[in-house]
Order: sequence, then structure tokens, then C-alpha cells
Amino acid sequence: MATSAIGPGFLTQTAVFTQKYGVDFAFAILASIILDIGAQMNTWRVIGFTGLRGQDIGNKVLPGLGTVIAVLIVIGGLAFNIGNIAGAGLGLNVLFGINVKVMALISAIIAILIFLSKNAGGAMDRVAQVLGVLMILLVIWVMFTSHPPVGKAVVASVFPSSYSALMFPMITLVGGTVGGYITFAGGHRLVDAGITGETHLGQISKSSFSGVLITGIMRITLFLAILGVVAAGHKLAASNPPASAFQFALGNLGYKFFGIVLWSAAITSVIGAAYTSATFLQSFGSWFKEHQRATIIGFIVFSTLVFEFYGQPVKILVLVGSLNGLILPLTLLTMLIAARSKRIMGETYRHPMWLYVFGILALLVTTYAAINSLGGIGTLLR
Repeated sequence: MATSAIGPGFLTQTAVFTQKYGVDFAFAILASIILDIGAQMNTWRVIGFTGLRGQDIGNKVLPGLGTVIAVLIVIGGLAFNIGNIAGAGLGLNVLFGINVKVMALISAIIAILIFLSKNAGGAMDRVAQVLGVLMILLVIWVMFTSHPPVGKAVVASVFPSSYSALMFPMITLVGGTVGGYITFAGGHRLVDAGITGETHLGQISKSSFSGVLITGIMRITLFLAILGVVAAGHKLAASNPPASAFQFALGNLGYKFFGIVLWSAAITSVIGAAYTSATFLQSFGSWFKEHQRATIIGFIVFSTLVFEFYGQPVKILVLVGSLNGLILPLTLLTMLIAARSKRIMGETYRHPMWLYVFGILALLVTTYAAINSLGGIGTLLR
């Protein structure tokens, strides 16, 4: 879940919103982390205890609901993959200066080849982990180099100049961290690994909290790093905001290194988003399960074609988080209903009341924020 959340969209959204809202963006980050915990822990607990996938739980809550959720998740997964392809193109553009669309096409071909090569999976994961650690270290380096106004950010995290203006960025962050398929990515992997049932509830809760905590720390660190650059009077490049922030802070070396990390994160996310989305399609027939490889490749090809014809990578990377944020209220409501259903959870299961209240709060706020963010999404689509 953490590696799915920390991708090209994560970096781009943080840079775009930091430049637009300044220190006030700290409030959206803090609020989103709190909502992420409420959404993720409730969802993982229900999936982990029952051992059922999200769409199967939905169909038990209300016949056909799981199918609706599966459709929405697949659409959101496609949107995310378009954004990931865009991110891969941006990463190679930083490295080689060649047109983003050309680099995106090359990246898609590489992603398909990596997927087709079974032996490349382990090596790819290890490389991604190493580059992920380097990315975190680089962000910390930039943060100390850019000298952000930490005190002002701390105050703004509780008392921003406008709460209503931060609804759109907040729901975008939530959607990019635990919205859409990301909500179920970790839970479904636990099901596949057999880590289910009452005996594993402690491990499941700890894992879900850790995932959100890791992404939260990364978001705060990245925000402060970029805030220092923006506060110094620099204007981020519209074509690649986070890369330009790193360039202002560390020069050309930081700019090129950011390109490597961005591309690596994007390629990993391309494969992860396609795979997770494909698991939801299995509920529509045995063909998808029997031809999972073809389904995943189809996801990658379709996502690439949409980006090649539509373009606008930065806009796509911000938009996909917002769209997945709109899906979250429905999926979270489904999990909260399931959590109190003895027919689904069994007679002996007891859902912690504090966690349920936490989930209700997350549901109310994300629903309100999603409704208010529709205008922002409309603006992005223009």
C-alpha cells in the first residue's frame, strides 16, 4: 500500500498544491493522514478477518454492490495507470530531455517486457526498494537545504487561512493515498498470503497503520522540502513541478537523480495498479482469471494510448487522486456496514467502537470534501 501511494502522482500533487496553497497546505496534509488511518484500518480489518476481497464483501452487504465497486475500482485503476505512465514519461524526460509522450511509450514497452519476464520480478523489486530509500534520503536532503518555514507550517496545520479552500487538496491527498484500488491493495495481498482470521488481527492493524504512517512522514518531508523552495521565491516549472523543486535546491545533479527515482516509482506503480485492478475483474468471469497476463497487458496498453492522445501529464497526475477520492466514501461505507453485520463477520466478532467512530468521521468528512471538490475536478478537466 505504501509503495503504491508513494508514486509519481504523490510527488506531483504535493508539489502543485504546495506552490498553490503555501503553508496552509499543512492542514490538508494533517487532515488527510488522520482520515487515511480511519479509512485504512477499518477496511483492512474487515478484509483481513473475513478473508474476502473487497468486491465479495460488497456483494454480501448488498447484492450487486460489489460489482459496482469493482467497476469503479477498475476505472480508477485505469486512471491511476494513465497517471503512472505520464509519470514514467516525465521521469525519462528529466533524464534525456526527449518528448514526454515518446518517453511514456518507451516506458510502457519496458513495463510490459518486465512483466513478461518472470525472473525479472525479484530484481525489479530490489532495485525499486533501493531507489525508494535513496528517494527518501534525497527528500530529507532537500528539506534541510531549502530551509522551510517550519514554524509557520506547524501553525497552519491547525489554523489555516481558509478551511473550505483546502477541501479539494485534502480529498485529492486522501484519494491518492487510500482511495480507489489503493484501499484494497494491501488487504488483498494479505488475503493472497493467507494472513487472515482473528489470530492475525493485531498484525493486520499494525500493518495498515504503518503503511499510512510511512506515507504521511514522506508527505510531510516532501512538503517541507518544496515549501522551502517556494518560500524562497522560486516558481516551479509547470511541466514538471517536483523535478524543478529539486533542481532549485540541489542543482542539475538533483534534477537528474529525481528523474531516475520518478521513473522507477512510476514503472513499479504501472505494474502494481494494473495487477490489482485486474484482480477485481475476476468477479466478472473466469476468463479474466485464466487470462490475467493478457488483462494486465491490456491495462497498460490502454492507459498508454489514453495518455498519448490526451497528454497533459501533470494535470492527469493530480486528477487521478481526486477521482479516487470520490470512490472512497462508497467503499468505506460498505466496509463500515460489513463491520457491524454478524451475517458477514460472524457472531463472535467485535469491531472496536473507537475505530468504528473513527471510520464514521472519515466517511462524513470525505463525503463532504468529495462533493465540494467536484468543482475543482471540473476545472482540471477544462
